[in-house]
Amino acid sequence: MEELIRKHALKNALDYGKANPKAVLGKVLAENPELKAKVKEILPLVEKIVVQVNSLSREEIAQAIAGYSFEAKKEEKKETLPELSNVGKEVVMRFAPNPSGPLHLGHARAAVLNDAYVKRYGGKLILRIEDTDPARVYPPAYEMIQEDLRWLGVEVHEVVVQSSRLEIYYEYARKLIEAGHAYVCECTSEEFQKLKLAKQECEHRSKSVKENLEDFERMFTEYKEGEAVLRLKTGVDLRDPAMRDFPIMRISETPHPRVKARVYPLMNFSVAIDDHLLGITHVLRGKDHIVNTRKQEFIYRFFGWRMPEFIHYGRLKIEGLALSTSKIKEGIEAGKYAGWDDASLGTLRALARRGFRSKAIRRAMLDVGVKQSDISFSWKNLFAYNRELIEPIANRYFFVASPVEVIIEGAPEFSRDVRLHPDYPERGSRKLELTPEQGIASVFIAQSDYEKLREGSFMRLMEGFNIEIVEKGKEKARARFHSFELDEAKRRKAPLIHWVPAQENIAVKVVKPDRIESGVGEPSLVNVKRDDIVQFERYGFARIDEVGDGVVAYYAHP
Repeated sequence: MEELIRKHALKNALDYGKANPKAVLGKVLAENPELKAKVKEILPLVEKIVVQVNSLSREEIAQAIAGYSFEAKKEEKKETLPELSNVGKEVVMRFAPNPSGPLHLGHARAAVLNDAYVKRYGGKLILRIEDTDPARVYPPAYEMIQEDLRWLGVEVHEVVVQSSRLEIYYEYARKLIEAGHAYVCECTSEEFQKLKLAKQECEHRSKSVKENLEDFERMFTEYKEGEAVLRLKTGVDLRDPAMRDFPIMRISETPHPRVKARVYPLMNFSVAIDDHLLGITHVLRGKDHIVNTRKQEFIYRFFGWRMPEFIHYGRLKIEGLALSTSKIKEGIEAGKYAGWDDASLGTLRALARRGFRSKAIRRAMLDVGVKQSDISFSWKNLFAYNRELIEPIANRYFFVASPVEVIIEGAPEFSRDVRLHPDYPERGSRKLELTPEQGIASVFIAQSDYEKLREGSFMRLMEGFNIEIVEKGKEKARARFHSFELDEAKRRKAPLIHWVPAQENIAVKVVKPDRIESGVGEPSLVNVKRDDIVQFERYGFARIDEVGDGVVAYYAHP
């Protein structure tokens, strides 16, 4: 029994930095289901062994685990997206962002799900950039969006930019007017709102087709912004006020970076026209778009077109990072954010800069799927998926945040080679050294560890030796060397503390979403390169962003 528990405790500690009693118990019961009846007896033993394992260094854990065998990991769970209905000869889908900035985590859901379905059915994915609101266009976003999709592994078969299709929208607007389904309205928005709620027609609704065609042309030349809109004649007595004669074309005098125009289609009109002309067969969209789907149904009905299949999914609540591209842009201009890849942002660029892999984001979004219920995004799952990808490539180093000095009396001359990665000896090792002067040496430990120290505390410096705290002040502590014996540290349940020599180290800044933590790292960090993924022991994974006089790393997750 103890060997079985120890085996899983070692594996859990190796995978996640520290063993978790509940996780270890779950693995033990999964391997031996008959033990479920004895959980109360087993749990204390699990907790005891987990404490023992957590007192070991990673190298010691790696050495100990070599004596155990594990079943090969099951193949990664296949996509569980439901089948599409009414699939014909070819599935054609679209991802349709507004070019107000690069893509963020919220966009990733629609992009990944569309891509997954198209790949499943051997279909076609169209990137449609919806840029018919000049006020929301950020010119660099046209290319940024495509770069982000390539990074995300989304395969685009065709790119369509709506501002290049204005003449198409004008043509279909005229057809609606000629068929008596649309009219030019000169009411202010406030005036029309009152009429709409009262189920009353505005005075412009009864104009002739000729008058409406003439007024539509005047929208291009005479009317000013806000003086006229083209409305779809749906009915003023419809049950839902949102459906009553809604606008489909408007005037905007805001300059557009790509075209010279002043009349633009509103979203429901351009989307319906494009979905039909581009042959879109299935549309994935949030259930907050159900009203828009119903509006677009009028346009399909007036033209006698068949609607695509619509799949409406629930909201995905993503907390912790800024997602609004308009607010991010304002923040960048105001100096609040360093750029679109600022660590506090939820853009794909920011996540990539922190060391997240696109495969992890893709897997997390496939988990979310097309469920109709609203759900909160699981950062825990994303961290776990990303950890699986980066743990094997992340070399280990010591980084001490907010360092506090500990002076060690009677310190020995110390030098030890430690593997860069406990599972891959072929990568080589890093050297941990401590050179005392007249029997005294100093090390830095993290402020968070220092706060837990008490006079008389017995502790072990990771991969090093045992010390005992003699005196603790506000800014530094005095300790004395005790022994090299690891068994004694285990027996006394000594805390395991990472450290950095005070005399020789490297300045390190770790950029987190909510703050920057400054500290020092071990001398071996001189060998890291930009874009390396590292694991700072007892701290977390990070991507190396700058290497020079010191090191700047962007924090990923624990």
